[in-house]
Amino acid sequence: MPSKQRNVTSIALLHPKMTWLFDCGEATQHQILHSPIKPRKVNAIFITHLHGDHIFGLPGFISTRAALEGTTPLTIYGPTGIKEWMDATLRITGTYLRYPLQIVEVEDGQTYEQDGFRVTVRSLEHRFPAFGYRLEGPEERGALRVDALKALGVPSGPLYRRITLEETFEFDGTVYASSDFLESPKPGVKLAVLGDTMPCAASIELARDVDVLVHEATFADREVEHAGRFGHSTARQAAVIADTAQVKKLLLTHVSARYVDQEEVLEQEAREVFANSHLMFDHRVVPVKG
Repeated sequence: MPSKQRNVTSIALLHPKMTWLFDCGEATQHQILHSPIKPRKVNAIFITHLHGDHIFGLPGFISTRAALEGTTPLTIYGPTGIKEWMDATLRITGTYLRYPLQIVEVEDGQTYEQDGFRVTVRSLEHRFPAFGYRLEGPEERGALRVDALKALGVPSGPLYRRITLEETFEFDGTVYASSDFLESPKPGVKLAVLGDTMPCAASIELARDVDVLVHEATFADREVEHAGRFGHSTARQAAVIADTAQVKKLLLTHVSARYVDQEEVLEQEAREVFANSHLMFDHRVVPVKG
């Protein structure tokens, strides 16, 4: 449930080419009013599971997106039942969307292509069917080898940019392969966003070697048994997953309202296992790389 310091779950991924949401809990659209996110720019929403604190903001958000001149397609990924619920909600409320809405019901082990990213879905261990998503971006072109270009006599200017964008370029009557003047390609960005879950093998698989892992930290160590009974994780358990999977950065979310004014304990417990752990708060912005 929300607290005075925290709303329920929704996470935004902002990229120059797209904006994605992961879950859309109640009042997500209100929170967006205090952020740089533009609803009409959101083109994909990934729902981890169908508990209310992860989906009750979805009907309001997609309706507002239409009211704010959103006309481009929107794709919603989520567990079985998300399409039935959305179809019924839109029908009963008489909501009209001015844009194409596609709803994809995911299954364990499936992969999808969205905006050039490979999205892998795995089933997690919660009291209710829940999923995690692994996102892998395309390779990034290597840096420009300015020394090689200068040795060829290519002057700095607009041509340098074209070389980074195009497969070939022409200079002084000769066509060259751009790759000969670029460093080796850099790995694309990798990110894992997990829904509510106990520690499980699928979490490690999804998180393996990612730049950022987003993992729930509902409880502190002293309530580890309680966490297990309700299909949740402690902050320390999330850190163990991060350490085992050799991630670069761990972001802790989904904190129980019982920890108001003592949330720092969760971050401390995680950092005892995995130093690069960060407790998230509403509107905190973290770069995926760097």
